[in-house]
Amino acid sequence: MIGCHLIFGAYGFWLPNDPRGSWSTEVWARHLRPFGGPTKVETRHSVAHRKHDRAERLRAKQALKYPAVKLTGIQARAAGRGFAQIIDELKVTVYACAVLPDHVHLVTAAHRLDGDELIGFFKRAATRHLSAEALHPLEAFRRGDGRVPSPWAVRGWTVYLDTVEQMRRRIRYVEENPLEAGLPRQRWPFVSTYGPGLATGANTLENRKPP
Repeated sequence: MIGCHLIFGAYGFWLPNDPRGSWSTEVWARHLRPFGGPTKVETRHSVAHRKHDRAERLRAKQALKYPAVKLTGIQARAAGRGFAQIIDELKVTVYACAVLPDHVHLVTAAHRLDGDELIGFFKRAATRHLSAEALHPLEAFRRGDGRVPSPWAVRGWTVYLDTVEQMRRRIRYVEENPLEAGLPRQRWPFVSTYGPGLATGANTLENRKPP
């Protein structure tokens, strides 16, 4: 394994019983159970374009406790500043990053932490910066104990990459993801240039500005 493609959603992005399929083996939220059981799939490929009952999917989203999170560009930049901080602290090499309104993609070099652990660190860092900059999308739903619901879905997905070609394909996919969504290309200052001859711990950063 030489790298990872990390994907995690904003709150409400991809439900465990999504009719297109999901990576979940259980529907833990009782308010979502009326819309069906878990729809786990065994594939590394995106199922976003599968034919499905769109109306049923939207009805399930309306049953969520809080509105589904859609990050604005300003909120995406705040999340990116959180990523930059944790990347520096953990010494993670990131080769591609796309912060979409409802989900995030990152391609990283192999690291001592596994994919789930890295996703947790990225989520927490982004949340801290959203809160610090008064941009938390669920601030209006602060609970009686003072806590604010997480703006992120509970888990994420990790695709482990074993070859240079897999790394290149995933990097290209992540770089093009904003364009396919009708958004500008994203350029983050913490993204390193990928090359098989580069040391995985090196920070060969290009002179880039955040979107």
